[in-house]
Amino acid sequence: MTNFLFYAITILIWGSTWLGIKFQLGIVDPALSVTYRFALAALILFVWCLVRRLPMRFSWGAHFYIALQGVFLFAVNYLLFYLAELQITSGLAAVVFSTIVVMNLLNGRLFLGTPVEMRVLLGGALGMVGLVLLFWPEMAAVNFSGPVVVGVLLCFAATYLASLGNIISARNQRLHLPVVQTNAFGMAYGSLCMALVVLISGTPLTIDLSATYLLSLAYLALFGSVIAFGCYLSLVGRIGPGRAAYTTLLFPVVALALSTIWEDYQWSLPAVCGILLILCGNFLALAKIKARPAKSALQLTKVPVDV
Repeated sequence: MTNFLFYAITILIWGSTWLGIKFQLGIVDPALSVTYRFALAALILFVWCLVRRLPMRFSWGAHFYIALQGVFLFAVNYLLFYLAELQITSGLAAVVFSTIVVMNLLNGRLFLGTPVEMRVLLGGALGMVGLVLLFWPEMAAVNFSGPVVVGVLLCFAATYLASLGNIISARNQRLHLPVVQTNAFGMAYGSLCMALVVLISGTPLTIDLSATYLLSLAYLALFGSVIAFGCYLSLVGRIGPGRAAYTTLLFPVVALALSTIWEDYQWSLPAVCGILLILCGNFLALAKIKARPAKSALQLTKVPVDV
């Protein structure tokens, strides 16, 4: 039940963050908005840790891997995605990002020695085909010119960095580093990394004081970062990076469902078929969770999430 709850929360929150991101675009440079987002998220988590009196002392070696997790998962990958989406559509970006399912399986095997489960791999393949159908109008209209190819390559690079961040989180949990505290430090390191990028690039330091920007920033920090990443990375430790990454195939479905309400999105037959394939792949990939509720794919000690 806990795994299902984490899974549902991750999908619902990340499926809705597109609304928050939409309100972030405009006056403030995207890289600076990412800096604000994770700095605020880190602050929220540090306050939570202090109130709950959670242990905050870690070795320098642990901080090194926490920093790597932060840079890969909360900083550089976001920057590359923003750069990629200047060249490609959000639908194509979602399809490319869905390959994180396969990347997590292969990186888990390479760096953690975990077996590649064929059911999860096949489920991921069905999900990716479903995602292509879901965004078929955008996919059919893609003209693979030079800028689009660059955008796709940037998106693949961002996805791979995010996958490495997943694997580092799994490694940290294997060594019993708690999710909440590592996320607090990781998001702080990630925001510092993005702040350096902003300063080096000469981006003007601006802030939008409108209610829409500040409220969307608060939503992205608290829900999109603190809660969703807490749940997702706990899933990485509990059920393995491959199965946890399947959430990336489902939150575009939530996003389109919300778009139906907010932006009058029109459903087509390929989109409906795509959703059915994603759901079938999801069932295939996650069917073993009920059979082994007390063990994770990585045989990790469970780490509670206090978010």
